[in-house]
Amino acid sequence: MGFDDENDAESDGGEPSDTMRERASEHRVKLWLLLYANRWAVAAVPLLFVFGSLVVLGAIDPVPLQSVVASSDPIETVFQALLTATITGVTLVVSINSLVLSQELGPLGDQRQRMSGAMEFRRDVEDDLSVTAAPPEPSAFLRALVVAVSDRAEALGDAVSANDLSGEDELGPRIDDYVAGLRGNASEVSDELEEGQFGTFDVLFAALDFNYSWKIYQARRLRNEHEDLPDAVSEAFDELVNVLTYFGPAREHFKTLYFQWELINLSRAMMYAAVPSLVVSTAAILYIDDPGTITGTVFGVGNVVWTVSAAVAVAVFPFTILISFILRIATAAKRTLSIGPFILRSENRSENLD
Repeated sequence: MGFDDENDAESDGGEPSDTMRERASEHRVKLWLLLYANRWAVAAVPLLFVFGSLVVLGAIDPVPLQSVVASSDPIETVFQALLTATITGVTLVVSINSLVLSQELGPLGDQRQRMSGAMEFRRDVEDDLSVTAAPPEPSAFLRALVVAVSDRAEALGDAVSANDLSGEDELGPRIDDYVAGLRGNASEVSDELEEGQFGTFDVLFAALDFNYSWKIYQARRLRNEHEDLPDAVSEAFDELVNVLTYFGPAREHFKTLYFQWELINLSRAMMYAAVPSLVVSTAAILYIDDPGTITGTVFGVGNVVWTVSAAVAVAVFPFTILISFILRIATAAKRTLSIGPFILRSENRSENLD
């Protein structure tokens, strides 16, 4: 998935852009690393930095590492700390798993209440969309809502055309612009959701590209500024806003499920990385404390420097895995803190909202 060159947080008209990529103030490469890049690849970047930095420092250090090892025990000290940190990190993973699983555990009454809430929401959506059953997959469910929003927007445009509102303070052209922008964004998000598979970030990323909060605000503003609108136009506005309000809870629900999914993946990844980290840290303490264990040089740098640098990189791998997953979760959570027609961005929109 590509990223646009536009990095402004607002569109040219002072309104927030539709896609999350355009609304973000971060550079497109930074945003790609935070959200879309493979988490294992992101975790490898700091490892390479750690390894390269230690090799460079070892090469320019006037006192060879082998001499320092002969007079003191820096390697044992460092890897004892890393060994302790790895064990502590694994304990943290167990705590995270327990927290995630606790959300799924509970008495029968709680589980029945959760089921009732989910079924009630689905029935409301099905009644409003006039379908026999809403799609069960998250991506298909969100796509059905987006398509319904597009259809309601088209109905609003038809109602405006039928009632000829072009002369009322330019209300007709304003509504036409709103409908065109909404349908264009809905079409783009619908295409992104079509191939989305839950468990990947694609579904949530596509949902973030649908700026439903601003669309609710615009619809309510246009609707409430003109109390004498024809009944057909007022009803079209109400129906459009009603469908838009379904998108927020649905996105939040699937976002919560995705976060739980990611935390479980994080726990498994840290478990996988913890084993080689423990082995390398223990081996370094037991076998690299003797200055005569590793001799020779490669490219003018002592083999002991290469070995210790590589061992440190492997030892910190669980923590770079933790960083890479938490970066994505925290970034997505920050951009979806609010639900409904609230926009939590620092840009001053007072002139636009007057």
